[in-house]
Amino acid sequence: MAALIKAVGAEAAPLLAEIHAEAFTPDEAWGQNAIAMMLGLPGHFGLLAIKEDQPLGFALGRAQAGEAEILTIAVRPRVRQQGIGRLLVRALMTEAAQRGAAELFLEVAEPNTIALALYTSFGARQLGRRPRYYADGTAALILRIDLADSVKI
Repeated sequence: MAALIKAVGAEAAPLLAEIHAEAFTPDEAWGQNAIAMMLGLPGHFGLLAIKEDQPLGFALGRAQAGEAEILTIAVRPRVRQQGIGRLLVRALMTEAAQRGAAELFLEVAEPNTIALALYTSFGARQLGRRPRYYADGTAALILRIDLADSVKI
């Protein structure tokens, strides 16, 4: 059985924070209060990947005023490289397009070649670079995906 995507709200914040803590370093992990707050904001949404009742990963996004943003994507380490991240990006793009977004923006750590390859496979193009963006001093690349070219709804 393939993984399914389910919409989630602030009630899922404890689970999402648990997954985020597994997927990121302690300095990078988002707590349940931050996640719940984000999911309570207008235009923000959460998507959870599940297989056989096991939560595998999630994506948080926002879509407003014709544009969207990937806020975070977290996949449990034990199920990485199995297409869960790809499934979540595709679902987030579709949800954003259904909410009226024509373009999707995101930031990714410059040395994260796996994530860069994933986003590039969806047509992401680099718009800019933020030096020392992350707590460890790593730069972030600002990417854009044209949803009109990538998503057919």
